[in-house]
Amino acid sequence: MTSRSLSPQSARGRQAEARRNDLAVLDAARDVFAAQGAGAPISAVAASAGVGMGTLYRRYGSKTELLQRLCVLAMEQAIEAADEALQAGDPWAGLCGYIQACVEMRSGALASLAGWIEMTDEMLSTALRGMTRLREVVGRAHRAGSLRADVTALDIALLIEQFSRRAPGPAGGQDAPEEERDVRARLLAIAFQGLRAQAATPLPGRAPSLTRYVGRWSRGPVA
Repeated sequence: MTSRSLSPQSARGRQAEARRNDLAVLDAARDVFAAQGAGAPISAVAASAGVGMGTLYRRYGSKTELLQRLCVLAMEQAIEAADEALQAGDPWAGLCGYIQACVEMRSGALASLAGWIEMTDEMLSTALRGMTRLREVVGRAHRAGSLRADVTALDIALLIEQFSRRAPGPAGGQDAPEEERDVRARLLAIAFQGLRAQAATPLPGRAPSLTRYVGRWSRGPVA
């Protein structure tokens, strides 16, 4: 065994540390892209995460690779939330819990990157896996009669994207984060009432298209 070899325990420790670092960068990226949009510089992500640009590029190689990795991580977290929702005894509570969890971690904040980076095979397969889970969550709520029949899984995904954006207005002030949480909680409660099957009126327009939803990611990479 050479000095550079790692024991299985050390390797697992390195992997766990790398995932923690990935998640810290992901949280920072969500904050930055929710506030500044897809054009936000990676330097802002690095500063928010408390790491140097050199550290990011040593690990990921390029801005595009970093963003692709973050998208996969975000989708994996949403899949974990869907798995928890499917374990809930009450399908409506499971659906609401899924939406709440995704909104709290701003899982849709990276949607602004659509069209800015190339979709990899891993991104596509993870996205399809996530949509399958979400359809299962939505299907349970439909079968239970608690979710209005004309709401689709894509409606839920796009709703989460909307709530993942940072509310407009001044960001300063000691009470700003608490006020933003209160506003988000109130609007989520209103949204949940709108998703209820009881006394629902027909939704306007056509249901969102999966082709268009996925097609947003088909354009070119970051310059």
